[in-house]
Amino acid sequence: MNHLVVFAHPNPKSFGKGIVDTIQKAVEEKGDSLIIRDLYEIGFDAILKPEDFVAFQSGNTPEDIKAEQEHVKWADVITFVYPVWWAGLPAMLKGYVDRVLSYGFGYEYVNGAPNGLLKGKKGLLFCTTGTPNDVYAQNGMHNSMKQTTDQGIFNFCGIEVINHTFFGAVPYVPDETRQDYLKEVENIIKSIK
Repeated sequence: MNHLVVFAHPNPKSFGKGIVDTIQKAVEEKGDSLIIRDLYEIGFDAILKPEDFVAFQSGNTPEDIKAEQEHVKWADVITFVYPVWWAGLPAMLKGYVDRVLSYGFGYEYVNGAPNGLLKGKKGLLFCTTGTPNDVYAQNGMHNSMKQTTDQGIFNFCGIEVINHTFFGAVPYVPDETRQDYLKEVENIIKSIK
């Protein structure tokens, strides 16, 4: 099975990087293949430009976008690992979605209705937050974020979300809790068939 991990955190020593490392170890132990795209490390250009639209319409996808789309095509499982900032994706990851999962690649319209073009792929999302999980669960924020990412991005493109996990209060919980979070990541990855 081919796993693509798209990671968006500017701190290479963040807990999110620990999640990516855990995914890598679990995937390797399964004998599966893995590509990690650390968007900050590679300097991904997250800005959707007017000329990108012209290029998409003419079938001349810019090379940087085409390279990322090739990774998405290759993948059976696409995993986003990111911190929740202002109740959503960091701008870097949102720009990735805007540019890479673009019209004609991630979706199209048929008779006025959207049609996802990435059917058959599975999606995972691992999000870190500073807010405790119980607060976001009680105020409905988890559901709102799942609706915008799971439904509005992944399912819209035909990707089946198999798990969306929030790790709450990451900067404030004891190390033991963070280790439990990583064990949960490992178990989720190892359960994918």
